[in-house]
Amino acid sequence: MSETTPRKLILGSTSPYRRDLLARLRIPFDVVAPDVDETPQGTEAPKQLACRLAMAKARVVAAQFPACVVIGSDQVADLDGQALGKPGDHARATAQLQQMRGKTVIFQTAVAVVCQETGFAQMDLAQVKVKFRELSDAEIEAYLRAETPYDCAGSAKSEGLGIALLASIDNDDPTALVGLPLIRTSRMIQAAGIQVL
Repeated sequence: MSETTPRKLILGSTSPYRRDLLARLRIPFDVVAPDVDETPQGTEAPKQLACRLAMAKARVVAAQFPACVVIGSDQVADLDGQALGKPGDHARATAQLQQMRGKTVIFQTAVAVVCQETGFAQMDLAQVKVKFRELSDAEIEAYLRAETPYDCAGSAKSEGLGIALLASIDNDDPTALVGLPLIRTSRMIQAAGIQVL
């Protein structure tokens, strides 16, 4: 690849939220679903799980497209060291939100950028501290019926009605909670050779 030809950018993710976030940077990119087993390993902490999966997603797609710059990302809700992933259904989402009410949950959002051809590989972690309100069962049910956030870590879809579940958010990257920390992502893809501005 010549130095004047920019490398293609690929988002290694099936998440529509990450795709929408990356589109904010107004850079052309493709989306490729990474084939990665997301099962936690042993006593893996939520932060370690998010980092391992983000890098695994980036690497598995980069192996298919070695000349491209690939972004992988993963988010795990961390409740007192317990990993809360995507609930998948109404019952599990209800249980997650009941566990989190009145508590502070750390959403661990890892992002990795890999280019196999150049040997580039970087990863960063954005931690978002979210304080949940003391939610009633009726509020939880109303939220889940309206939003159906079964594909969101910890069932909290903050970019939608889920914002009403929260008492406060503490972070340094406003996009991290939605699923892709764009401040970190833009810095890393620039380091990998993709011009953002």
